[in-house]
Amino acid sequence: MSQKSAPVSYGGQAVIEGVMFGGKHVNVTAVRRKNNEIKFLEVPREDKTWIRKLRKIPLLRGIISLIDSSIKGSKHLNFSADAYADDTLEPEERAQQKEKEESGWSLSMIIGVAAVSVLSFIFGKLLFTLVPVFVEDFLFGDSFDHYVLHNLVEGVIKLILLLAYLWGISLTPVIKRLFQYHGAEHKVITAFEAGEELTVKNVQKHTRLHYRCGSSFMMMTIVLGVVVYSVVPWDTMTERIIQRIALLPLVLGVSFEFLKLTNSLREVPVLRFLGYPGLWLQLLTTKEPADDQVEVSIASFNRMRELDAQYEKVTVQQPMAGSVLDPAKG
Repeated sequence: MSQKSAPVSYGGQAVIEGVMFGGKHVNVTAVRRKNNEIKFLEVPREDKTWIRKLRKIPLLRGIISLIDSSIKGSKHLNFSADAYADDTLEPEERAQQKEKEESGWSLSMIIGVAAVSVLSFIFGKLLFTLVPVFVEDFLFGDSFDHYVLHNLVEGVIKLILLLAYLWGISLTPVIKRLFQYHGAEHKVITAFEAGEELTVKNVQKHTRLHYRCGSSFMMMTIVLGVVVYSVVPWDTMTERIIQRIALLPLVLGVSFEFLKLTNSLREVPVLRFLGYPGLWLQLLTTKEPADDQVEVSIASFNRMRELDAQYEKVTVQQPMAGSVLDPAKG
């Protein structure tokens, strides 16, 4: 079977000075150290049976996948952050930092990294959902009466805030390099799906934009959120806030399904435009990578594939349908 016809849709995540890729049986992160060595973190996938079953239920699978990938991704982000700190801080500063991290009862120690990841995910989604509501009401609360118009203006404000936030953080050196690794991740996946040998030269000629990406998911939640929120009318600010919170899981679920749909239709000339808004947003969340960044991305992907092949030989595991690492982490 050729690479192009491979049944697995791989996904990944940019981390500090590296890239994480998810396979059927293992997730692998590769980071570039200061001495140019590429260091790996290899974490076997341990998806429980009930999680695999929930991943098959439309709408619900999107929420489960988002939370699950957020938990797993935090371990790889911490790995890359630790490596970055080791390389950028003086030994004395790094020792003091580690001492502070290891002493005392931190929130992570009390309720666990997984719980912190879930709480951070929920808080972030609620914050991004509710802040535009208050801004819209403050600016246009008395300008017109129809709730659908308020929903549309709220969606525009949410988009402006998102674009301003992404543009602002992209100006910082660390985030700019993170976005370059995001572009390198997309290029490797695209080259692999095209059936090409993964060399730096081959990978670099591909686009840094990809339909199956978390940036596209963010855009989906804004556009489809306006539609979902307009289905249920509201009269007061209290009703509006309660409606946003209650319907947020539905917005996330619908956006996830629509993202999967646009990815399946990307080769259909008339329908591929459905994914364009997400691709346009990726112009901000990805940057053209340097050759050495692409090299790290290739190393991560190849190591993940190598370990997956080893797992296939020595274990018998239930196959997983769809994307093995959810597009929300792309």
